[in-house]
Amino acid sequence: MALFEGLAPTEGERLDVFAAALAGVTRSRAGALMKDGHVTVDGVAQTKAGFKLKAGMRVAVAVPDPAPSKAQAEDIDLDIVYQDADLAVVFKPSGMVVHPAAGNETGTLVNALLKHLDNLSGIGGEIRPGIVHRIDKDTSGLLLIAKNDMAHLSLSEQIRAHAVHRAYKAIVIGNLKEDEGTVDAPIGRHPVDRKRMAIVQGGREAVTHWTVLERLRGATFVECRLTTGRTHQIRVHMASVGHPVLGDPVYGPKKSPYPIAGGQLLHAYRIGFKHPRTGEEMRFEADPEPRFIQWLEKLRER
Repeated sequence: MALFEGLAPTEGERLDVFAAALAGVTRSRAGALMKDGHVTVDGVAQTKAGFKLKAGMRVAVAVPDPAPSKAQAEDIDLDIVYQDADLAVVFKPSGMVVHPAAGNETGTLVNALLKHLDNLSGIGGEIRPGIVHRIDKDTSGLLLIAKNDMAHLSLSEQIRAHAVHRAYKAIVIGNLKEDEGTVDAPIGRHPVDRKRMAIVQGGREAVTHWTVLERLRGATFVECRLTTGRTHQIRVHMASVGHPVLGDPVYGPKKSPYPIAGGQLLHAYRIGFKHPRTGEEMRFEADPEPRFIQWLEKLRER
């Protein structure tokens, strides 16, 4: 059992938000710990996620030792871009789910990690060992993997503090009028379709910066840089300005101008962070998959 303690620095912060940052876990994980009685405020267990803290209140979060992973190691090819004793950077291909879930119990990135890496942090729980952040099933690109809890906590804190540099390449529908721009709009669950995300009042802060890399035939090749990292953020934000990611079956038009198979043309091509042990600035890049490059070539003006 790991215990994390700290004093609330400001007035009115939600307990689940503060507890998540304190323990280096996700907000949903913090909420689950609260329900199980593992979060106390001034020595009293508090189960209400929206409990508003007062400055100076002492918060303690007890994180139980992880149970043995329910996910099984599978001999799946894994492109390990970099690894050391604390972390790894891996390339996730499009079509692969990051961790086991209903309907995807096998064949995930976690199943491959358990086969190819000698250690994984336990903070992510039984089905998400080592997972610090995620990208969508049909998005390809680089992911950070923590091999121990120290690394996991450090990397999670860097993400929370917006100190991890994450950049994507995408092909979006239509011709963006400007050469660059920013979408600053909160994202939350769609009020009707709970499987979708949407820009909603009261949602979580979400900021995406985009830059045109090349203008194509009926589309635009762009770089998107994340300040925050919300579920489906780039897909929701680019669709909100009238330029959904090409091939997106959820946020794109019902009738796509091009017959894209295999999901959205979105690739996490760059990630930068400070090494959790040495403090060294690290940065990695990876080219998009052949499917992405082929469509880029097809759409280039002749």
